[in-house]
Amino acid sequence: MFPRFLALLFLVFAAMTGAVQAQQRPAPAPPALPLIPGEAPAQLRLSATFGADQAEISNGLYWRVFLERAEPNGTHRLVAESDLAAPSLQLPSGNYVVHVAYGLAGAAKRIALEVGGRTNERIVLNAGGIRVVGSLGDAELQGNRLSISVFVPDGNNPEGKLVARNLRGNETLRLPEGTYHIVSTYLDMTGLGSSANAADAPLTNSVVSADVKVVPGKVTIATLRHRAAQITLKLVNSPGAEALANTSFTILTPGGDVLRELIGAFPALVLAEGEYVAIARRDGRTFQSTFRVEAGGDRDVEILARN
Repeated sequence: MFPRFLALLFLVFAAMTGAVQAQQRPAPAPPALPLIPGEAPAQLRLSATFGADQAEISNGLYWRVFLERAEPNGTHRLVAESDLAAPSLQLPSGNYVVHVAYGLAGAAKRIALEVGGRTNERIVLNAGGIRVVGSLGDAELQGNRLSISVFVPDGNNPEGKLVARNLRGNETLRLPEGTYHIVSTYLDMTGLGSSANAADAPLTNSVVSADVKVVPGKVTIATLRHRAAQITLKLVNSPGAEALANTSFTILTPGGDVLRELIGAFPALVLAEGEYVAIARRDGRTFQSTFRVEAGGDRDVEILARN
């Protein structure tokens, strides 16, 4: 009995790890399990809920049915799969394992089908969702301006296990019930153009995190407020003068850590609220200035070309 239980756990794990990819693209149908000649097939209707008394889940499910009996090589044969919310299947009588995936959440159950019988199998999922919304001041950020990672805390480490990364704002992630640690990084898309791909945007030092609880049957919306601004750098001969071309800039923290390096007459970047050091290099000469960033205070930072 115990080895069969371990095999079932392995089966569920394998199904869950492949569930997201299966939902993203249609999988080829598994070979049909031949019906037993002269025997009426069993009718199986599957459905899932978020609780014993809740209505059926209407979307986002992916079903797989495996033979409970293991093959000689230890695997379990996949005999049916469906992305319908409540599929109806015809199968020969016998013992099976049904697995349902809801995003990164899932559940499995053994079932026994009788000759010509009709079985309605309902599985309860302890799952919900997280949706992260970013804001800058009172303005909501576009989803492609955020890069979001989701972790399961482990002891005193809030980022114990990575669950998902590179999510965008307003994107719903389906997860098992529990508490998760969310990290949102503001992407710097300045200078990339209106058709820029967010994947090409550099990360900024504006990072906000929070712990979020996933409740079965609900999408938890977490609003994370970034405190940052867009800064345009200029090397000038005098205050308000035209920016000098062919200049390279380096942005440092007060402690001397390099944050970004840029080239141009007036490159722009996004920085979190705080104090910084700007170094400009042109024609073999180096100039330096300190400046402060206030949340939402987009502005020009001029560095005077004077030693």
